[in-house]
Amino acid sequence: MSGDVCIVGIGIHPFGRTDGLSGLDQGVAAVRTALADAGIEWPDVQFAYGGSDSAGNPDTMVERLGLTGVQFINVRNGCAAGGSALFSAQMAIKSGEFEIGMAVGFDKHPRGAFNALPSEYNLPEWYGDAGYMITTQFFANKITRYMHEHGISQTSLARVANKAFRNAVHADHAWRREPVDIQTILDAPLVSDPYTKYMFCSPAEGGVALILASEKKARELGKPLIRLKAAAMRTRPPGSFEVFAPSIDIGGGKATATRIASADAFRMAGIGPEDIAVAQLQDTEAGAEIMHMAENGFCADGDQERWLAEGLTEISGKLPVNTDGGCLACGEPIGASGLRQVYENVVQLRGDGGGRQVPGNPKTAFTHVYGAPGVSAVTILER
Repeated sequence: MSGDVCIVGIGIHPFGRTDGLSGLDQGVAAVRTALADAGIEWPDVQFAYGGSDSAGNPDTMVERLGLTGVQFINVRNGCAAGGSALFSAQMAIKSGEFEIGMAVGFDKHPRGAFNALPSEYNLPEWYGDAGYMITTQFFANKITRYMHEHGISQTSLARVANKAFRNAVHADHAWRREPVDIQTILDAPLVSDPYTKYMFCSPAEGGVALILASEKKARELGKPLIRLKAAAMRTRPPGSFEVFAPSIDIGGGKATATRIASADAFRMAGIGPEDIAVAQLQDTEAGAEIMHMAENGFCADGDQERWLAEGLTEISGKLPVNTDGGCLACGEPIGASGLRQVYENVVQLRGDGGGRQVPGNPKTAFTHVYGAPGVSAVTILER
């Protein structure tokens, strides 16, 4: 089949806390918005892939949307669930089997940190006893090591969080939309050293839906061609230091799930990191954005200190990162989070970002999501 897979419709239910609405309610709201955006009806959708971690099976939303007999497959891949749903949806269209379909994700998590059990990841009980199933502790250990090896300061962590909350002021779907100054971020209570409370995201709630179509179908619909040039999802290689992975080969190579996924995505798209105009990088904690800048090929390890001090990742900078505030400001409803990143990039490529719009008429956009047990999904969009 010739032509690219295109994103022709987007919908989002605001992230945060929405009392009185279930996760499924929020997912259905996002689907209805995306259908309207694409100019189609639910019976036009030929297939769907949906992700949710703790708010029920996405395929049950057919009861709300319509019993059309549509093929609807549930996806569960930790924090990469949304990215995995999108990967699956674009593959269904690329195969030539379908012309138009949907990727959707939603979640509604209880307050507090995620509470995964070692047995859910086929890990020994000692891994939990050592405290590594508590993600705040794991990621604090990971960034402490990275800061030591590459000369990253705690001030750089604060700069990431400060940027997130400033960007979110202009994002209607974001949860935390009040600016927080750098000194307040640094002086806030520690959760897990070196992270203060402003440097972590919260689980949250929300829903996102994307309508995908073949290029031929997109042209028929008269939609602007936002092309999905690459979608890659990869698991961890040997020697990488990943969440919910039981051991690490200290002498191992520098390969990680993210490095593999991003390199493969750039190869598929036929471009390099230097060609990207805007990027959404997994930032469940401030240090994640810093590490993922290098892992995705945008800078060398350690260069983030200078990049952040010089404002290179600001909306008007060399590479705007997390233009809607990312996970730090939006929260991380697992099923929806990776799709939110793609939603935001479509908004940017359409020029609809308002106060958070990247200047210069961006033509390319990159998303990266990372989760347990060391999985990563990357997309590249082109207009």
